[in-house]
Amino acid sequence: MGMELLLEVRDLGYAYDAGEGAHEVVRGLSFALPRGAIGCLLGPSGCGKTTVLRCIAGFETPRSGTILLNGVVVSSPAASLAPEKRRIGMVFQEHALFPHLTARRNIAFGLSGEIHSREERVQELAALTGIAEVLDQFPHELSGGQQQRVALARALAPRPELLLLDEPFSNLDTELRERLSLELREIIKASGATAVLVTHDQHEAFAIADEIGVLHQGCIEQWDSAYNLYHRPANRFIADFVGQGVFLPAKVLDAHRVEIELGLLEGDIPGACQIGCDACGRGCLADVLLRPDDVIHDDAAETRAEVVHKAFRGAEILYTLRLESGRKVLALVPSHHNHALGERIGIRLDVDHVVAFAPQAAAAGEAIASGSRTPPPDRA
Repeated sequence: MGMELLLEVRDLGYAYDAGEGAHEVVRGLSFALPRGAIGCLLGPSGCGKTTVLRCIAGFETPRSGTILLNGVVVSSPAASLAPEKRRIGMVFQEHALFPHLTARRNIAFGLSGEIHSREERVQELAALTGIAEVLDQFPHELSGGQQQRVALARALAPRPELLLLDEPFSNLDTELRERLSLELREIIKASGATAVLVTHDQHEAFAIADEIGVLHQGCIEQWDSAYNLYHRPANRFIADFVGQGVFLPAKVLDAHRVEIELGLLEGDIPGACQIGCDACGRGCLADVLLRPDDVIHDDAAETRAEVVHKAFRGAEILYTLRLESGRKVLALVPSHHNHALGERIGIRLDVDHVVAFAPQAAAAGEAIASGSRTPPPDRA
């Protein structure tokens, strides 16, 4: 038996009137989320991710498609359940706390029942979110991180079926954002909630979500784990958007081998024969994706590359290296290997997954990497 699905979004479409006709924002978008899971809609600004979140919440009415919670239709072209009846909690980008209420009263705002039971719930959430000491302070007296925790506690207070988070860290500084991302995941999991996060920041998505849908122009290009999005991107857009990397031209020898400037790469490459010709072994051309962790610094390696740029990252240095051909690759190296610009260092490949695409000059090109998965229940 499969896991119980809490949220199902089927073939969702949304458009708004731009004055000169409808402008399509979301089209044919589908994904599903099991109870207790954390999903993420990841994508650049304007890709439609916040619109999807607002449709799930009931703030927007989709043009087409169906949204189900616990197997019950809450949105369809025929009918739409009011937002307050969907049992959905929401954490907004600006936190949206009531400025005239203390943190305690903000959290209790949506609770009903006796004062004693409401206070018990507030204390329970304050302990869970680590804000017990600031309950009697007003929002303007709290730090950005504390405000974010109060907003989260308020959203969780009525025990919603689903928690929606719209860019919850966008107003926080980088260091605090990274720390709170890990804390947020722990809080959501401890609360037993099911959640959907919207963000443009892949590091937030990787830290918080169980599975991630990458959006591009209103469609989910791939719904997958962070690992697979990084190592097995379904198409070139995802390869470019998620993580860093470069493409090197390659010759496809057969369905299991490609040759690049740095040597022979072997692996299962389904669809390799279809990149540029009808049969392998005739010089099919491809572009192979190399991530910084695919290129290993090795003083004993025969292949040398020139250091043309370096970015110090504390424990690591991200080197940009020029090959003999003039093409460049990236290498992530422990920072005690501190090489000077212009220095030639030894490198070798350690590629676990071969990811190849049709050359960019060809028509867009679908991924031929093994292991990619499309969004359930339908490809969007």
